[in-house]
Amino acid sequence: MATFEKLMVPFLALNLDRRSRIGLQRQLYDQLRTAILSGTFSPGTRIPSTRELAADLGVSRNTVAGAFDQLLAEGYLEGKVGSGTFVAAALPEELLRVNAEAPRPARSRSPVEALHASRRGQELASIPLSPSRLAHMEPRPFRPGIPALDQFPRALWARMAARLARHAPSAMLTYGDPAGYRPLRQAIAEYLRVARAVRCAADQVIVTDGTQQAFDLAARVLLDPGDTAWVEDPGYLGSRAALRAGGICCMPVPVDTEGISVRDGMARAPHARLVFVTPSHEYPLGVIMSLARRMALLEWARKQRAWIVEDDYDSEFRYRGRPLASLQGLDEAGRVIYTGSFSKTLFPGLRLGYVVAPEKLVETFVQARALASRSSSGLEQFLAAEFLSEGHFGRHVRRMRALYAERQQTLLVAVERELAGALEVQPSDAGQHLVAWLPAGSDDAAISAQAAAAGVIAPPLSAYSMEARLRPGLLLGYTAYNLRQIREGARKLAAVLQKAL
Repeated sequence: MATFEKLMVPFLALNLDRRSRIGLQRQLYDQLRTAILSGTFSPGTRIPSTRELAADLGVSRNTVAGAFDQLLAEGYLEGKVGSGTFVAAALPEELLRVNAEAPRPARSRSPVEALHASRRGQELASIPLSPSRLAHMEPRPFRPGIPALDQFPRALWARMAARLARHAPSAMLTYGDPAGYRPLRQAIAEYLRVARAVRCAADQVIVTDGTQQAFDLAARVLLDPGDTAWVEDPGYLGSRAALRAGGICCMPVPVDTEGISVRDGMARAPHARLVFVTPSHEYPLGVIMSLARRMALLEWARKQRAWIVEDDYDSEFRYRGRPLASLQGLDEAGRVIYTGSFSKTLFPGLRLGYVVAPEKLVETFVQARALASRSSSGLEQFLAAEFLSEGHFGRHVRRMRALYAERQQTLLVAVERELAGALEVQPSDAGQHLVAWLPAGSDDAAISAQAAAAGVIAPPLSAYSMEARLRPGLLLGYTAYNLRQIREGARKLAAVLQKAL
């Protein structure tokens, strides 16, 4: 232990600028990475704990844990159970060599102004889309929001794609309709009417590149910079990011056992112009919005002439009873914009989502869609339309519903066996993840970072909160992982919590 103390990092050299448009977490990550590559912090140097460093720098532990999480994932830091976090002992030599030996460019005769993004660009770069920067990596237990990729009917999809490649009409190979491929819009409208009680015609469906683009379109079409929108607290980071990117003021509104609190929203921002909600399965708590709360929200929107963006997250995956009808299907005033995607039902790499807009706003949404990225891939839209119209989509969702119920049960059993006393987890009638509650007073961000270093992805519940004071917890996704992976992930997480608690 004396050796570790001798190698403690001198963190007086770190300097975070709170006036900068770059977030504190990003600043900390950049300065630590630069210090490691320059040799200031040598391999094997012990890094202070998130608590110590947060206190020294005067920032939250979430900020420090986020920076550590990224550096651990990229291999600059490594965690040693029971000892702490250290600068990686085996950094890539070519990185160090490039940093130390690369020739400096010749000095220009005239001063060169430093390159930097605009204030808006720096603000966009600082907006988080997820609690971890590992979203691009191969899924590891218990990262939430990923479907069962191992059970997707790849052979069927490949045959359909091959047939499409041979016989695709020329229209699929040129610029497409910004609103989307007409047969796909018809198939989506028919599916939503039957499965989700959405009241819409094909003309109201606009195909997007995933749900995030749908959120971005809604924010830009319905709001002006400086407007206020209600957001669920805790809530989905993607919708919050779309609002912030558009210069919208996000007003956190607490979520209780019935969903977003309309009363609190009216008290905090009675004249808000929009509200983002996930009524079928609130993210991340999993609450289902009650009928009374739905009617109250619709009445508030009607009176205030405000908009409701309904993210129908996880609506297909209900394990008891029938899926609940959409909020849009109850709307008599045309104030609800319904959004969805195929990322959770098929696979995230299929970047296809959709917006169901009120009739009077369809042309506005289509024009905004055209300005954003012209249109989605014609070939993928054609293939998705065939997959829906031939009945493959409905059969796949029914299969996954049964499989996910089994995988959730496996996770519950594994947590009871490996993590009893450390985590409290209750079964859920719907969704693709469970909330695992930690003992009061725990630091869920620090525990999440330690779990990531041990190969387990379990986002901290606190990462989704703006003001809400929540009991610490972790999100445990289960749909993407087979029974062996779930059990192994539970054992790894148990080893982390045994040291952390």
